Amino acid sequence: MITLDPHNTPQGIEDRSFAIIDAEIDPKPFHGDAWQVARRLVHTSGDTGLVADLWLPDAAVAAGVAAIRAGAPIFTDTEMARAGMPLRRLSPFGCTVQCLLAAPGVAELAVAEGITRSRAGVLCLGKAMEGSIIAIGNAPTALLAMLEAVAENGIMPALVVGMPVGFVNAAESKELLVQQKALHSLVLRGRRGGSPLAAATVNALACLASDGAGV
Repeated sequence: MITLDPHNTPQGIEDRSFAIIDAEIDPKPFHGDAWQVARRLVHTSGDTGLVADLWLPDAAVAAGVAAIRAGAPIFTDTEMARAGMPLRRLSPFGCTVQCLLAAPGVAELAVAEGITRSRAGVLCLGKAMEGSIIAIGNAPTALLAMLEAVAENGIMPALVVGMPVGFVNAAESKELLVQQKALHSLVLRGRRGGSPLAAATVNALACLASDGAGV
């Protein structure tokens, strides 16, 4: 017989979930703060096999935490990802979260150039990406446009979360991101990804930023 406890608190459920993940993934492929990020991504996806495709350099995790503590703006490619980012943890640091599709002139540029709105959104942001956190969970075209901005214009975000999902250019765009050694990035390689995972990554960084910060 299956027995369930309907009285679990949200925190209790999360704590138990993390304990199960810790028990099932042994040995752990990441340690310290990188494991905190990986564990939250597993929790969000329900997929313990996801850790094999994660790229989570310690320096990139540290850069993301530092950027949040410095109040860096955060840009994402979908409203779903924006809605999933925890303002209760980000606002105390002065961070704002914006969907790049809402940038002025995006729709007009997409029509004029015959490009996706995601790519147009990155082009419209331009230098606003400097020192920001860019979280891509849906559109490889946005990630490719951001990489072009880095290569051609020297724009350097503080961190890029590269997790676009799909079958066309998703895996390829993420491999190009991983190859940019001067650019801090957190990546789920391959076809898997999505807005919830991009948001969960920022959530994990915000939790780390809040620890010991009185937030």
